[in-house]
Amino acid sequence: MASTATSTDTKTIITLKGSVQVISEFFHTAINSILYQRGIYQPETFRRESKYGLTVLTTTDQGLLDYLTKVMDQMEHWLMDGNVQRLVVVVTGLDSDETLERWQFNVSPDEKQQQEQNQGVSATTSATGTKSQGNKSLREIHNEMQAIIRQITASVTFLPLLNEPCSFDLLVYTDKEANVPTLWEDSDPRYIMNSQEVKLRSFTTSIHKIESMVTYKEADEWEL
Repeated sequence: MASTATSTDTKTIITLKGSVQVISEFFHTAINSILYQRGIYQPETFRRESKYGLTVLTTTDQGLLDYLTKVMDQMEHWLMDGNVQRLVVVVTGLDSDETLERWQFNVSPDEKQQQEQNQGVSATTSATGTKSQGNKSLREIHNEMQAIIRQITASVTFLPLLNEPCSFDLLVYTDKEANVPTLWEDSDPRYIMNSQEVKLRSFTTSIHKIESMVTYKEADEWEL
């Protein structure tokens, strides 16, 4: 990813813009993996591609691609401004109109980066004018993201079967200072009562930290 980083022998100087692009790409991959693994869209509407050393499934549905592109473009603006708190993928049963799963990805500054900012350590300005920089190899970052995608793939082993047609929504939690486009609207958090939670792995770009988890409704709670 030459546009996001300047390579050295073993490490990568990743800028804020580069970190945002890495996170946006990860979110796009993770959402596609969830939609495929949970059967929200038909399997024949996905194609295989290589990502993070894995074979992942990406949608070919043009309407879904357009929607995800619009959401990710806006997310990148908010991430650049430091306004994103979390992204949540909500899976809802079409028959029951109940929230069955919430896949949550929390966004926060990397702890080391935050400590340096609190201590008044200034970062070197990059060629793009972005001051925030981190020092971590892309291979390390990709390995950490790979582990999360593997967990999403393995989720079918512990999540209850979705025994009704389902839809999904994307919820983006932002700071109050965020500039929200008029086409976006407020939503309730779509929490799940009597839920179970499984914490997944996390990754850092050395600028941002992403923590992931899935909350789900137990099968005996939504069987007739």
